[in-house]
Amino acid sequence: MPEIWLSYGPTDIVLDIRAENLDKKIEVGGTNLTDLEISSKLEQIDLTKPTELVILEYSKSVQKIISILLEKCNQKSIPKPKILVDKFNFHVLKNIFSDPTLIISEFGMSQLSNSSLIFIGEMEFDGLFGFNTISTKLIRRFGKDHMLSAYEKRKGNLPAPGEDLQTYTVAQKFTDTFDITAIEIVANSLGVVDLSVGHPSTTSSISKSLSSIAISEVGKHRAMIISTGKESSDQTFGRSLSSLWNCSEAIKEEGLAILLAECHNGVGSEAIQQYIEGRMSLDRLQNPAKYLDGMEDLLFLIETQKKFQIGIVSILPEFYTKKLDILSFGGIKHAMDHVLKTQGARQKISIVSDGSHVLLR
Repeated sequence: MPEIWLSYGPTDIVLDIRAENLDKKIEVGGTNLTDLEISSKLEQIDLTKPTELVILEYSKSVQKIISILLEKCNQKSIPKPKILVDKFNFHVLKNIFSDPTLIISEFGMSQLSNSSLIFIGEMEFDGLFGFNTISTKLIRRFGKDHMLSAYEKRKGNLPAPGEDLQTYTVAQKFTDTFDITAIEIVANSLGVVDLSVGHPSTTSSISKSLSSIAISEVGKHRAMIISTGKESSDQTFGRSLSSLWNCSEAIKEEGLAILLAECHNGVGSEAIQQYIEGRMSLDRLQNPAKYLDGMEDLLFLIETQKKFQIGIVSILPEFYTKKLDILSFGGIKHAMDHVLKTQGARQKISIVSDGSHVLLR
């Protein structure tokens, strides 16, 4: 019996599956950079100048970049840069970087005008913008007034991850007004594959590297279990949906996709929360007068459910999942049992171990 370990929150859980039920285990490719190669790509950053590293979303690849930059400071005997982090990951960074001389504090909107800022982020795919970059992270966090324009320019009512979309120009125009630097990272579950340093409007070109390692032609599957692959991608339900969008084209009509996402920070989407509470109508979702956070993911979810069924292994209250018409499972074994009971004891199941880094066709 194959034993497959899948990411779930801060830990990994085991999926025991009989060989005759395993269709394929879909993983991400790519050759990882060595620490020396990463260090070489970071040489263009002048750490002798006042520098503040901004982390809007934590991942192991982001941690790797920070560690190498701090080591450069040690080698050159220069002051370490200050680290600014979003409130969700403040304590995570505090625990990882315990150096008492390192200043770690929360990041605020008022600081965006500071030219000493270097944003570090891991590029992924995005259902609305095509790619999730430093630019899209910034517009989602600080450009709410611009998000309605992006939402109105969406490509239909289904997600379009990995595509070059009009919506992305809205995010680029937003970040063009800021004199900031970005370190855009392409990674897989094992490490950093590529990175680019510069203004966010230029570092997004690294999307070609992401597509080259992530896109897999796998055909259509009747049953699929999808792990997001990393803790930062399953902190909230809204965030975990990106992994589902990345795999949606590979699921058959009337098939079943089961998302493995702990969601320890809850729903993480204002629009989805309002829908659960009965305060968001479909008419308002189609033609909103004002954008609400996560509006596109709610729309994509409703439209995707017309094609196939969605289940989730999480700690979300069952009241929430019922309102969203999602099957809720108390554990990975319960999810497996459901597939075999409803689709037959010989049903083959595909496993995606790193949904945040793949793009299935």
